[in-house]
Amino acid sequence: MFNFNFIEALKKVPYHRHLILRKLIQRGAVLNLRMLETFYWAAKLGSFTAAAKRLNATQSTVSMRIQELEREFAVVLFDRSQRVARVTVVGRELMKYAEQILHLTSEMRERIGAAESLPGILRVGVAEVISITWLPRLVTDIHQRFPKIRLELEEALTRDLVDKLEQGSLDLILAPGRVEGYHFNPVSLGTVQFSWMASPALGLPDRELTQLDLQNWPVIALARESYHHTSIEDWFRSGDARCQRIDTCKSLGVAASLAQSGLGVTLLPGRCYQKELAEGSLKIITSTPAFPPIEFTATCANDSFQPLARRVANLAQSLSDFDDVPLNTAVGNDVSKEAKTQGLGPKA
Repeated sequence: MFNFNFIEALKKVPYHRHLILRKLIQRGAVLNLRMLETFYWAAKLGSFTAAAKRLNATQSTVSMRIQELEREFAVVLFDRSQRVARVTVVGRELMKYAEQILHLTSEMRERIGAAESLPGILRVGVAEVISITWLPRLVTDIHQRFPKIRLELEEALTRDLVDKLEQGSLDLILAPGRVEGYHFNPVSLGTVQFSWMASPALGLPDRELTQLDLQNWPVIALARESYHHTSIEDWFRSGDARCQRIDTCKSLGVAASLAQSGLGVTLLPGRCYQKELAEGSLKIITSTPAFPPIEFTATCANDSFQPLARRVANLAQSLSDFDDVPLNTAVGNDVSKEAKTQGLGPKA
């Protein structure tokens, strides 16, 4: 259990501005960091249930820690008069301090603690293309480098992954595209070439096809909120065309299966479907313009409390076997150099 005594720091707080917080000085209390972390996530995620899931604790444990914190401060941090508990004015004030303390603790662990001794849970969101290519190598390397870390992996569509990263329920995401916003710091994982594919039985013309040619054929895409769907719509729109019909699903595997059955044309990474192409159940549709390569990135929030998120993002870059992976950009413990020494770097 880690105790953080910040009484001396609070003595510097102007009395007239933070009267409630200065009660802590008068009481001579020492806060437990776990209590403060629990309060922070309950306030940020908007519910005790979400905080319990984020902290891998029971809801009753979350409630108990927050009640103990309220007793310590002799204030009410959540208004429980409504169906959903809401942070009070004092709670919002405390949240600013909690965030600063958690950041300092994270920085201390990263700078002082040895990598192999860092404990905790790392929550990583992953796009399907990475799951079926080099994710197993990344997981193996993470456990070798950080044996006390427990991984929680979640595969989902890009929009869902970004939402959870913004909410704080994921520490790191490996997904297509770049997450916008000054508080995110993406690391390039290289690019993947996607191509239009369909079953020969669909009967597409055996020539180069433009957006106007393909707009009249059924298209199979991932769900509307996916990067896949958006990219397809943008490609058609760039040629002043519009799909007449787009059927959606939540998996590239399902999209490929539907295409193999002659139900439409879909956009797939060629490297993952070499077997189907060789067998003839799928064929590449030559298009003009060709579909541009899609960049994948490893992204964590700049204000993440998980000290390993940035290290693992750089480690993912060093292990990625996608095309055009940037070189010599890893930071922290030189994970890129070490991975290449072990023969784990990008494939030629």
